[in-house]
Amino acid sequence: MNILLTGGAGFIGSHFVKRAIRDGHCVVNVDKLTYAGNLNNLESYQNHPQYHFYKCDVCDHTLLEKIFTEEQPDVVVHMAAESHVDRSIDNGDVFVETNVVGTFTLLQTSLSYFRGLNENRKERFRFLHISTDEVFGTLAPMEDKFCETTPYRPNSPYSATKASSDLLVRAFQRTYGLPCIVANATNNYGPFQYPEKLIPVVILNALSQKPIPIYGDGKQIRDWLFVEDHVEALFALLTRGKIGESYCIGAENEWTNIDIVCKICEILDTVKPTKMRSHKHLITFVTDRPGHDRRYAVDASKIRQSIGWRARYSMEEGLTKTVNWYVNNFNRLNNLFNRRRLGLKGGR
Repeated sequence: MNILLTGGAGFIGSHFVKRAIRDGHCVVNVDKLTYAGNLNNLESYQNHPQYHFYKCDVCDHTLLEKIFTEEQPDVVVHMAAESHVDRSIDNGDVFVETNVVGTFTLLQTSLSYFRGLNENRKERFRFLHISTDEVFGTLAPMEDKFCETTPYRPNSPYSATKASSDLLVRAFQRTYGLPCIVANATNNYGPFQYPEKLIPVVILNALSQKPIPIYGDGKQIRDWLFVEDHVEALFALLTRGKIGESYCIGAENEWTNIDIVCKICEILDTVKPTKMRSHKHLITFVTDRPGHDRRYAVDASKIRQSIGWRARYSMEEGLTKTVNWYVNNFNRLNNLFNRRRLGLKGGR
């Protein structure tokens, strides 16, 4: 496939690019390169014959049209998004612009391109939209998990803009016949994640012997998905997903935030022990985030049964792999993010 990917310099996007090229696909990476986009994630691919990069805002209809015309993609994978809840609370404007206006612009461009394809290429064309479980709102501790028919009840500016983008994708499929699929994934983690989200914040703060911030009582529950498992699911949807359907992607790894933090500290105590005490002594409880959702968890039975995908990594395996990567890359990451004057918070 010739894949046009938006947001390919980001965390999940860079993993997707590597998997695609490894499998023989071509990738056209369209990325605005905001603070979370880092071409160093793809440093060894920059001159690869199966990889093309365009610095482009998804709101730029003229440049998008040019890219579509020149590159002739077989599928579009829309991953570009503003995704940090704290940032959306502080400044929601950019979330509306990128997540709503940007998605609408990309859909318009894709539809115009799709209409010009011959019938054979139309049959193969797909628009895969990458979303989040946060569009469904929050769950009580014993409440049934989210599934594809759960009503949307977003609780933050971030999740509200993602819900809006999902509905735009649905509308373009139903109204215009654009062959779209929506993927609602749980919290991702793994190597290369920008350190504003919980797991990299915990690892990097612990390695720096800085306080590890935990919102509220730390008992918020998330279903954690290792990034490589997520990418596997997306490729499965590109080849076997049904047009017009949405799919919840989760690993059934429900952990409280405090348990995740303690587990990371235990791994660090083994791989990077200190002379004094456990890294757990750095844990610091801070004022809870406004409107903080209590629990996310998805029922992934639809994608398992209809597509044949299931997560391979346990939380123990994925966390150990992730912690080791951050330990091995600590100095380089520290230099990079210090230059960007990043204020580390515990995200999502």
